[in-house]
Amino acid sequence: MSDDDLSARQLALPFAYVPRFRVEDFIPAPSNAEARAWLGRTADWPGRRLALYGEAGCGKTHLLQLWAERHGALLLDGPSLRRLPDLGGSTAIALDDADAAPDDVMVLHLINLAGETGRPLLLVGRTPPARWPSPLPDLASRLRATTAVGLRTAEDPLLRALLTRLLSERQLILGESLQDWLLARLPRHPAALREAVARLDRAAMAAGGRVTRAMAAGLVASLDGEPGDGSDNSVSDLSTKEPVLL
Repeated sequence: MSDDDLSARQLALPFAYVPRFRVEDFIPAPSNAEARAWLGRTADWPGRRLALYGEAGCGKTHLLQLWAERHGALLLDGPSLRRLPDLGGSTAIALDDADAAPDDVMVLHLINLAGETGRPLLLVGRTPPARWPSPLPDLASRLRATTAVGLRTAEDPLLRALLTRLLSERQLILGESLQDWLLARLPRHPAALREAVARLDRAAMAAGGRVTRAMAAGLVASLDGEPGDGSDNSVSDLSTKEPVLL
């Protein structure tokens, strides 16, 4: 095996992709301005409770992570919420994927616990909490009373900046013209861009080289051939520089 072949193999070694949730990685835009403003005035939340909602990949978890870090919040995951947590020294509570929690009783107890201990509670989900189905009248009532703020459809400049950042995170090099070509053909929402970049990364590693126009064309064709209407559920959810006001 030549040195060139060995280098190509080494460059193609896969590394686990870990999303970054730093302030400098968040892309501010009009579509997330209202959410950022609300997160910047936690003391004004009615009942000390707020819910963020929006489509997959729109930045909800990123905002939750930044808010939690700033406020010393205990970070919880909805699907894993099966018992009340030990709040320890936390001064706030953040529940991601709250609408996917399997136990409504635990969600109700968590809301009550936050209220009883005076901790602000941030909930994050795909839809407004008033639309989360629950057989518990007490929980349904509290969810309807929760102030909900949506992240709106991403604008073209936000999608362009997001694509550039996702490529940079995976150390993928695409010329501006190829990025423009992709943006003109991919579904117009963040989750689609995340899925597209993940697939390009896998294709480039498998080929042991850089992303090519042929790879990009194959990606677009594969996405076009999949079922879905461009909504949240049509692509995978892999899990946004003005200062973020948190």
